[in-house]
Amino acid sequence: MTASPSSSWLLQTRSLAVVYSNGYQALQPTSLTIRPGEFLVLLGASGAGKSTLLRSLNGLVRPTAGELLLHDIDHPLSGGRALREHRRRTGMVFQQHHLIGRQTVLANVLMGLLATRSSLRSLAPWSKDDKEKALSALDRVGLIDKALTRADALSGGQQQRVGIARALIQQPRLMLADEPVASLDPHTAESVLQLLHDICKTDHLTAVVSLHQIDFAKRFADRIVGLSQGRVVFDGKPAALTDADIQRLYTGNVSHDAPETHLDIPALCAA
Repeated sequence: MTASPSSSWLLQTRSLAVVYSNGYQALQPTSLTIRPGEFLVLLGASGAGKSTLLRSLNGLVRPTAGELLLHDIDHPLSGGRALREHRRRTGMVFQQHHLIGRQTVLANVLMGLLATRSSLRSLAPWSKDDKEKALSALDRVGLIDKALTRADALSGGQQQRVGIARALIQQPRLMLADEPVASLDPHTAESVLQLLHDICKTDHLTAVVSLHQIDFAKRFADRIVGLSQGRVVFDGKPAALTDADIQRLYTGNVSHDAPETHLDIPALCAA
């Protein structure tokens, strides 16, 4: 379920902006082209607009202005059937997992199929084929032996792997991950990100992942889009990200007095 290889883009935003009901402008007008198969990292500090932008890509946050376009739909996504179909083909991994703790790991993964079904069909019992798909997804994240374990008995890293499996069962073409490792220790965070990256590359999935850890962004991203105060202030390859760019991302300004090589932001980098 990947985009056609002949297409140069999968998803586009055109002057997409979000103003919340309290008047706060979380996202300034933003235009991005997201290409098939790329692993794109949204990088920035807390409150930079990363989550707002990411969640607007599948309609969890409704834009106040601008357009969201898919390469295979000839009109902007603003609601209705086209947006529902887009959501069916978009996997979502959350920071807080959103698992049902008292349910088994298998049951939680099966919940991912609800996004692909009508309301009436969702009332039917899970089929043998459904369960086989869920077990296959669990096998890919290394948790098939935990299928019948309660979700709340797992570690944080294991729970996030369940979240990835739940997204995979949708057979998505776009994978969104909103700060997926923010609550994990550095070693576990690295292993979870490596798993997510490898799966997306193996399946030729387009991925948009929000992170605040600079080291992880540089290691895993094909492309980094940096945000500060709701604006895109960097868009390029990881190797092009300079200390001046990082200072702009995390302080909102650039000091031209201090040498770039002496910028020290250890708390923002993965241990």
